[in-house]
Amino acid sequence: MHNNRMTMAAALLALAATGAAAQGRQDASPAVYVEGGQTLHGSGNSQMAGIGVMLPWAPNPSWQGGARSFYWDLFASQWRGPYEGERRSISQIGAIATWRYRFDGGASPWFVEAGIGASVMDRLYRTDGRSFSTTFQFTEAIGAGYSFGTHGRHELSLRLQHFSNAGIKKPNPGENFVRLRYAYRF
Repeated sequence: MHNNRMTMAAALLALAATGAAAQGRQDASPAVYVEGGQTLHGSGNSQMAGIGVMLPWAPNPSWQGGARSFYWDLFASQWRGPYEGERRSISQIGAIATWRYRFDGGASPWFVEAGIGASVMDRLYRTDGRSFSTTFQFTEAIGAGYSFGTHGRHELSLRLQHFSNAGIKKPNPGENFVRLRYAYRF
């Protein structure tokens, strides 16, 4: 499973390195965002809240009938999960290289995106059901969203994000979050 993740990560980075393409007006400017989400473990869910910035990079021509773009996603978040009868908080910072594809030659308000990055936590993530062995985590994200408002300045997206140390040290249970994001572009 880790080899598949590493292959996917290498492919995403190679695609990003070729340059991202034709950013529509809505993808060509920096953005700030807030997001919230949770894991899907049943009664042992962890929640997260985060803030971040999206910094566009490398416009190029359109690709396969849509516009692709690339941006750096720099974030800070806090996770809260059940641990020994209490809610334990962990702070995290990270960066994700993100590739975005906007349909209809870049004119569509709809987009899909995927990215890979890394993060560092202020302490080990431990819940009643999971324990990480490192504070450093790789992360992969996929999502879909919609831009609206004047020049597409507002965005809503739903993202799935995975965190894991890629087997650097055991245990390595990983964690998956479903996140809802609101972004505002300047």
